[in-house]
Amino acid sequence: MWDLINYPIYASILIGIAIAVIGSLIVINKTTAITGSIAHGSFGGIGLALYFGISVILSASLFTAVLAIILAFITIKFPHRQDSLIGVIWALGMSIGIIFLSLTPGYQSDALSYLFGNILLVGKKDLIFMGTIDLVILISIIFLYNRFLAMSYDKEFLTLRGINANYLYTYFLILTSLTIVMSVRAIGIILILALFTIPSLIAEKWTKKFFYMMIISGILGTVFMAGGIIISFYYDISATPAIVIIASVFLLISLFKK
Repeated sequence: MWDLINYPIYASILIGIAIAVIGSLIVINKTTAITGSIAHGSFGGIGLALYFGISVILSASLFTAVLAIILAFITIKFPHRQDSLIGVIWALGMSIGIIFLSLTPGYQSDALSYLFGNILLVGKKDLIFMGTIDLVILISIIFLYNRFLAMSYDKEFLTLRGINANYLYTYFLILTSLTIVMSVRAIGIILILALFTIPSLIAEKWTKKFFYMMIISGILGTVFMAGGIIISFYYDISATPAIVIIASVFLLISLFKK
């Protein structure tokens, strides 16, 4: 019982850390569509894992990392057609997952849990993986903070400094893909995009400094998830939709702030 209560809270904190950094970078770099493509495309890695009987985390991590590299190439080489090509990758990943899932014998209830998520089902292994990815994210933002800022606002400055902005952008998308994999068990493929963008969109209304934006969005993300868990506990409803509804209400309220 103790683990059942605490594991979702621990997961909320760990996902909140990822939201703080990656969610803020997603918003200021306007990569919401790319993130959605990676998130839905990750279903291909899940389908492969269930078919071959291998680790879902490993399969989804490798699959989404490849998708991130492909999407980085598309964004850099075909900027005028990136919206259409992003949609193609989105559908391709989902199609691969559906095909391998249909070939897997038996009823695959795990697949539905990854689609819709359930933070109440997060286990110890999930928390360890979340903590590992968070550590990688924190180390990356500590050492690459100024470069990420330049990538987001002034790529020409990076070029003048002799830094390849394309490599940095690709690394950012790979971090995004790993963040999606660490969150998909708790949040689900369908709703993960909302949770990673809404707190940062709200934070952006309250500060113009990226550092403060990360702190505010991380706190908001954790609060939204904790609130959704509490509501789901008392009213016996699914936690993930409750989390997204709470976050969306706060976003609508924040839109009235000038």
